[in-house]
Amino acid sequence: MNRGGNAPILVLNQNTRRESGKKVQLGNIAAGKMIADVIRTCLGPRAMLKMLMDPMGGIVMTNDGNAILREITVQHPAAKTMIEISRTQDEEVGDGTTSVIILAGEMMSVAEQFLEQQMHPTLIISAYQEAMEDMLELMKEKLSIKVDVTNRDEMMKILKSCVGTKFINKWGDLACQIAYDAVKTVSFEENGRLEIDIKRYAKVEKVPGGIIEDSKVLNGVMLNKDVTHPKMKRRIENPKILLLDCSLEYKKGESQTNLEMSQQQDFSKILQMEEEYIQRICEDIIQFKPDLVFTEKGISDLAQHFLIKANITALRRVRKSDNNRIARACGATIVNRTDEIREEDIGTGAGLFEVQKFGDEYFTFVTECKNPKACTILLRGASKDILNEVERNLQDAMNSARNVMIEPLLVPGGGAVEMALTHALTEKAKTITGVQQWPYKAVASALEVIPRTLIQNCGGNTIRTLTALRAKHADPSNFCWGIDGEKGTIVDMNELGVWDAFAVKAQTYKTALETAMLLLRIDDIVSGSKKASGGEGHGATAPTGPMEGGD
Repeated sequence: MNRGGNAPILVLNQNTRRESGKKVQLGNIAAGKMIADVIRTCLGPRAMLKMLMDPMGGIVMTNDGNAILREITVQHPAAKTMIEISRTQDEEVGDGTTSVIILAGEMMSVAEQFLEQQMHPTLIISAYQEAMEDMLELMKEKLSIKVDVTNRDEMMKILKSCVGTKFINKWGDLACQIAYDAVKTVSFEENGRLEIDIKRYAKVEKVPGGIIEDSKVLNGVMLNKDVTHPKMKRRIENPKILLLDCSLEYKKGESQTNLEMSQQQDFSKILQMEEEYIQRICEDIIQFKPDLVFTEKGISDLAQHFLIKANITALRRVRKSDNNRIARACGATIVNRTDEIREEDIGTGAGLFEVQKFGDEYFTFVTECKNPKACTILLRGASKDILNEVERNLQDAMNSARNVMIEPLLVPGGGAVEMALTHALTEKAKTITGVQQWPYKAVASALEVIPRTLIQNCGGNTIRTLTALRAKHADPSNFCWGIDGEKGTIVDMNELGVWDAFAVKAQTYKTALETAMLLLRIDDIVSGSKKASGGEGHGATAPTGPMEGGD
């Protein structure tokens, strides 16, 4: 590149760093493995917790793959991609965030030897693609069983396997009940489509204090609010509930308004108009004789006075999401203006309204609803950190229940399905001709990382147990044999009752393999530094002049 001793030609800006070829591919693989190693001990029922300090000094204790990676700040671009996939997994199916990272890391590390042997990445990728399609097909047709969603015991088994690897497995039964009840409550069918919106309608309220056994699913809604006026009733049975989205106070002008008054009577007239306005909107409400009024905006003192006279309890400044939940729980419609209230907007589905005091805060309960389509999960526990972790675990369990309800197929857990796929793919690799059979075989062996990690995490003898498991799986009818994550021995999953939702597994494999393919395709990383942002205009060949000397 040096022409006769001249200075080298700089094409890229001086501050950009460029790495290309083998170095990048091997670097990416190392980064993927690195991230997988962070998470590796978090798989299975004997999982360790990670404790993370965030920059604000807060502490997170968790073994949820996604929650850990969310808190870690990473420099390497490939490692960032790995973190993204655990988030994707969390948003799509809500469970399997740990295994997806471990698998993706393993898929990349088995590709390393092929790159060393000068095999072209596109060949490896096409073999991976083929393996992925075969895996999903095999799993759906040969390794999955149908499940009856209405059968409570069956559903409990599935949730057990999700909760079993978490912090709350001591209270496993309770957690499964809570998750199942919550999901069952919020699921409803609309013109043939099953809709289960956990995020919006199953709210988790964390109240420190008490013990975890006190946690429960309310068949209704709970708010962190008290009534607006001390004289209002704190307990009403079979209340008629009215939900408003407007304020019960005098409206101020939108823009600044100036009033000029010439006489004293004008002032009292204006005040009177305000009072009459409030009285009018209160009368609009009172004529429907509700017992409870929730509004998202404020309620003035005068309006409270009118409502108390009519024996109506009012709560103000309710969150919009809470209001929607109350509406679904008791069958009311949220009304935007008081003069538009109709009789059918009033909700009569709730059986009890009461205000209770926990610690030093008041909580409002609207419970005993007849057919609630929204619910609140009340979590009690010793400290905030514990509650946060229990909430994360419940989110996973609820997602698990939702996946099974939407797609009622199960696959055996405990690394059994991975082992079965390893065997089936290794057999199939023998029929593939050419170089591609090696990467194809590698995918098969990479799947063994899940049972292997399960054995490692509970201190079993890895090599012996895996060999015994392989021998079992040589007969395809034994596809339910896997690892008992508590003891590290091999066991039939039918007896242990550990099952995973098909949707979760399928998503895990898809995400892991696609990420591996994506990262293997990269052969060049150009990272520009921020410093040269001012000097991009003047020719890329010149070294940056004194323009940004000040940074």
